Amino acid sequence: MDSFNQTSNLIPDTSVNPHPEALAHYPVIHHQPIHWGEMDAFNHLNNVVYYRYAESARIGYLQALGMFDGSMVTVLAQSSCQYLRPVTYPDTLLLGVRCQRLGNTSIVMEYSYYSTAQDTIVATAEAVVVRLDSDGKRKLPWTKEERARLLALEAKVGHTPKL
Repeated sequence: MDSFNQTSNLIPDTSVNPHPEALAHYPVIHHQPIHWGEMDAFNHLNNVVYYRYAESARIGYLQALGMFDGSMVTVLAQSSCQYLRPVTYPDTLLLGVRCQRLGNTSIVMEYSYYSTAQDTIVATAEAVVVRLDSDGKRKLPWTKEERARLLALEAKVGHTPKL
């Protein structure tokens, strides 16, 4: 075995357990390796990086719904993150993302950050995304088809958002 292959333990083996039980009710799981340059002065993952990861997971969720094709305008209206345990390099986070509440023109999204190195949830987050018209000036309701797709995606993992 060459030295390159010896670093493969840094990448989680998802063939054995593709989704940990803690993320079983999240329909979209975003895989995010931690990069050395994302550490802060205390050798912990910098707090602002969690928001970048949530953005990537949110886009993955909207892509899974077929809602991220460039024709839809959404804005982030609110976001928060609760840090439960420090994360350090090397690690890979699995971000579970789901719809907590589906409003008329908004979605409250919920995230769980699962550390493969620590084998536990290390942070949780929430974000409110609002749908706007193509000019980005007025709120626009989700269509019946979009609502149905979202509810079907969530139902695949036994989760039902609040309506």
